[in-house]
Amino acid sequence: MTTVSPAANPTETSSKGLGFLKNNLREYGLLMSLIVIMGFFQVMTNGTLFQPLNLTNLILQNSYIIVMALGMLLVIVAGHIDLSVGSVCGFVGAVAAVLMVDYNLNFALTGLICLLLGAIIGAAQGYWVAFYKIPAFIVTLAGMLVFRGLTLVVLGGASVGPFPPEFQLLSTGFIPDPFGGESLKILSLILGLAMALALLLTKVTGRAERTKHGMENEPLAFFWIKNLVFVAMIAAFSYLLSSYRGLPNVLIVMLVLMLLYDFVTSKTIVGRRVYALGGNEKAARLSGINTDRLTFLTFINMGVLAALAGLIFAARLNTATPKAGLGFELDVIAACFIGGASASGGVGKVLGAVIGAFIMGVMNNGMSIMGIGIDWQQVIKGLVLLAAVFFDVYNKKK
Repeated sequence: MTTVSPAANPTETSSKGLGFLKNNLREYGLLMSLIVIMGFFQVMTNGTLFQPLNLTNLILQNSYIIVMALGMLLVIVAGHIDLSVGSVCGFVGAVAAVLMVDYNLNFALTGLICLLLGAIIGAAQGYWVAFYKIPAFIVTLAGMLVFRGLTLVVLGGASVGPFPPEFQLLSTGFIPDPFGGESLKILSLILGLAMALALLLTKVTGRAERTKHGMENEPLAFFWIKNLVFVAMIAAFSYLLSSYRGLPNVLIVMLVLMLLYDFVTSKTIVGRRVYALGGNEKAARLSGINTDRLTFLTFINMGVLAALAGLIFAARLNTATPKAGLGFELDVIAACFIGGASASGGVGKVLGAVIGAFIMGVMNNGMSIMGIGIDWQQVIKGLVLLAAVFFDVYNKKK
């Protein structure tokens, strides 16, 4: 006798879909928020937001924030905070300026020295947090003051520049087009479309693997809607950027880092241990994880990324100034929290931090185009940050 399995009840399927959406409201809400905010400012700026020149500036203006947000995400997931990243960014930029301008050091060697300096700074701060259990808030607050002061010392209170043209390409250069496109940079468009296709294939393959091993998957409709929206956005932005000067070099650096950190946090043992550390440090230690060393490494990682951000920022300005990096730590931390990281640790995704950074960037850019003063911009950003943290706490209580 052949048994025919009953068809899925549409009401039951709909209920499961609503339940999934409710449990993952933060992730989907973040994407919808970015789309709504971009649409709002596109209308309010009379189409200026999506102009190729403005999109390029938007990427360049937020590149160093996104780079530091990747490191800050791991620090926050591990249950800590780093208030010194803006000062470290400015200090490393100042050191790079002195080495290249005053001592005529090669730009590549300067970059390596500065990244090593960032690692040493991260290690110095992480040492007190990891092995002496001094709260990270206090250690990095002290670091913020120390490196802000050292920036003034290194620069002598004056700006130093300009830099070699090769160094400036880090932040102001674009991918060359061997096809000789005039109105459209062909290679940049091909790379952009290839990235969109690679993203879609990766997601489809990942879903197939989870299904094969009997793991829970998001409803098919949600899966396709979310990923097709991402692919469409990447393809559209690639076309717009290609119609101007092509893909910026710094965008490629950002994408490589995003893919690397997404892989580390989701596919490696170290990544899973960082989440375990932030979720419950005592339980992680009892399970055999060396929590002190892991905390130490997260701060070293943060120091290296802050140094890289300092190089990118200095290259963009073509000069190092005593006030470089001022307030960056607030935008970086806000990007992580808006992107879904939990203030109590153990929760957060790389993509969320990147989207959070773009939300902050689009708001800054859009409000500036609209002529809103810096005073009200600060008020609005503060309210958005508060709302994001409230949403996280409210969901946890439920």
